[in-house]
Amino acid sequence: MNIGLISLGCDKNRVDAEKMLGRLSDAGYGIVSDISAADVLIINTCAFIGDAKKESIERIFQSVELKKSKPLKIVVTGCFSTRYLKEAEKEIPEVDAFVTVSDEENIVETVDSLTGKQSIPSEESGRVLTTPPWYAYLKISDGCNNRCSYCVIPSIRGNYKSEKPEKLIDEAEKLCASGVKELIVVAQDTTVYGIDVYKKPTIVPLLKELCKLDFWKIRLLYAYPEHVTDELLNFIDNEPKMAKYIDIPMQHIKDGILKRMNRRSSEQSIKELMAKIRAKKNYITVRSSFIIGFPGETGKDNRALCDFVNENIDYAGFFVFSPEEGTPASSFDKKVNPIIASRRKARAEKAWQKGFMRRQKAFEGKTTEVICDGIDEVKGAFVGRTEYQTPEADTKVYFTADFNVVQGEVYKVRITEAEFDLYGFAAKEDNEI
Repeated sequence: MNIGLISLGCDKNRVDAEKMLGRLSDAGYGIVSDISAADVLIINTCAFIGDAKKESIERIFQSVELKKSKPLKIVVTGCFSTRYLKEAEKEIPEVDAFVTVSDEENIVETVDSLTGKQSIPSEESGRVLTTPPWYAYLKISDGCNNRCSYCVIPSIRGNYKSEKPEKLIDEAEKLCASGVKELIVVAQDTTVYGIDVYKKPTIVPLLKELCKLDFWKIRLLYAYPEHVTDELLNFIDNEPKMAKYIDIPMQHIKDGILKRMNRRSSEQSIKELMAKIRAKKNYITVRSSFIIGFPGETGKDNRALCDFVNENIDYAGFFVFSPEEGTPASSFDKKVNPIIASRRKARAEKAWQKGFMRRQKAFEGKTTEVICDGIDEVKGAFVGRTEYQTPEADTKVYFTADFNVVQGEVYKVRITEAEFDLYGFAAKEDNEI
């Protein structure tokens, strides 16, 4: 019996999907990338915002259509399945099983019940990577305690739960042994890892242990601004294996909006944090996300945000506020017209791009390490990333070489041109061992 998978949403969701595939593979199921060859199709869904919910529903109904042409069992997992379990079971009876996030560890039993197979689930299953084999995500916790007024994650995933450090180290060791060169550490909030067990964050001790392994780089995502400590910044700055990169979801810069969002940071604390980061001896790339058109946001607030991202943020994602049922923000007054919010989003993106292009020029003439992600046939060049670029979300490096280049290997590339993407050349003499 073959298992196909469609995984939607964030990289944390991806890790959950990879672990489900690992359990099913260990139980004797085949894993196929072509869903037309699947006997069982798992749709791992997202329901974080309205667009994600819409995409989940569309993919479910697209999959249901496949049942008309072939025998197929459909299993829906993830956040949508958890958040709308009763409604989904009633409205989409064509789905053979809905699985909540808390029951995903029993995916083998669920699939067995649909296929008639009697598997013996493994107690310690691995993962089936859905990323290229040279990078992988390490999910260090689940749930969240922050209770932002716009967010449904705590109601879906529950309170913050740290994974045991010894289990994470073992998982990282296996990933490293399999050929992973770049380990990307993720959680809803990575910076408070360990607080539920040790009553204080232990993210730095965990990163220190991970850095003992033979990775090229370890990258930290989703570090809440109020929890980014001097200890953490110093470790990123001084540890060679830490990518000089940090993802800090700030969401806004103005105090009135941050307070309505139930965020713990302030305009002053965020600007002080950015000053600390920029004062480090190494340039640390900062990525962030921002919500545009949150109830109560004014044009003045938006212009202040535009100025901030132009001056400070290397990579940014902008999202128009999506009122989610069951959250406090869904009933807030002073709502922003969606058309105005879209215009403000465009203005913020333009302001960020101007600052980004200005900072990109600093790469011209420099030689930097690049991990090769593949070949771009249209551009006639290899494509990769520096430690300052995370997979899928950021820009890329396009480069040529006067020697054979292999996917997943790291090369020194001379940057000759800095536009939205970087362009360069890998010379053999720079890459001789």
